Amino acid sequence: RAVAMSVSHSSRLNKLVREQYMRLPQDGLVQVTYVWIDGSGEGVRCKSRTLDKEPKSIEDVPEWNFDGSSTAQAEGSNSDMFLVPVRMFRDPFCLDPNKLVLCEVLKYNRKPAETNLRHTCKKVMELVKDSHPWFGMEQEYTLLGINGHPYGWPDNGFPGPQGPYYCGVGADKVYGRDIVESHYKACLYAGVKICGTNAEVMPSQWEFQVGPCEGIEMGDHLWMARFILHRVCEDFGVVATLDPKPMTGNWNGAGCHTNYSTEEMRREGGLKHIEAAIEKLSKRHDYHICVYDPRGGRDNSRRLTGHHETSNIFEFSAGVANRGASIRIPRQVGQDGCGYFEDRRPAANCDPYAVTEAIMRTTVLNETGVETKDYAEH
Repeated sequence: RAVAMSVSHSSRLNKLVREQYMRLPQDGLVQVTYVWIDGSGEGVRCKSRTLDKEPKSIEDVPEWNFDGSSTAQAEGSNSDMFLVPVRMFRDPFCLDPNKLVLCEVLKYNRKPAETNLRHTCKKVMELVKDSHPWFGMEQEYTLLGINGHPYGWPDNGFPGPQGPYYCGVGADKVYGRDIVESHYKACLYAGVKICGTNAEVMPSQWEFQVGPCEGIEMGDHLWMARFILHRVCEDFGVVATLDPKPMTGNWNGAGCHTNYSTEEMRREGGLKHIEAAIEKLSKRHDYHICVYDPRGGRDNSRRLTGHHETSNIFEFSAGVANRGASIRIPRQVGQDGCGYFEDRRPAANCDPYAVTEAIMRTTVLNETGVETKDYAEH
């Protein structure tokens, strides 16, 4: 008897029928899908419109609006929110010349919405641009059936203990590789700076990496990679969760390890700049924990236990090649005397704008304490 996998009804629709329509010509018209972050600070929303010619740059994409009362971003009595296009990608679902466009959300008074964390991140990245900050973020996620149970796990019970699954190969080791490979190809087509992927320690948990990206580009590319992931999963009828600890017990959680360097760190002798940055981070641990998940550290408290390759949320630590530390200096960097370091604290559901902004405020702008400085518009 075939086992019925827990997938959505719409994924069972005949995709060959869809292909017949997708091949129809568009006669020079272009479909643009606007993508934005909703009021949860974690979810993405999208809607599409027709433009009469292909936009060649982000300036060619007009502002738009949406009903913020339906995305937990506004009151029903004053619900119009502005969508301001900030970065354009090719559309891997509807194909060229169609576009995906990432947008910032502004309120009716044109002030940034509460979950628009890009706005201040961009200001900070402008201030630190001479240090040429590079980031690479490692996005872990877990595939779930439509019933909320990890995809491919036994309906009543658990798979064997962790060990054979990390970077695993074989039908009894990995679940959902079709989704992972489709997502990878879709990101490459879109122009997202995806640079790798692997199966993770918990079965049906995966990771993709985005970077190196400079400054504000990091958040833009990771958010679009997340949108594409959710959209690919929709086609396959499963769910990708960024929950930092989707399964309690003896299972690894999910993080978004953030690799970071400045130009000084990448040059010969850069290790002393790496160590100086880590010293600054050590004095501001509480502030970083607060911004490294959308709930002020509450999500991460389920994950950062000091077990399962994590540090303890209450203590700051750093070490060479140590995956149980807050900050890891890769062994190669220790040998070369320059390079980058990895902040292992951000949760899988962090906002990359918040994470990259916090790192710059502490390591380059030399902020201390839990308060952030408000920099005037330049």
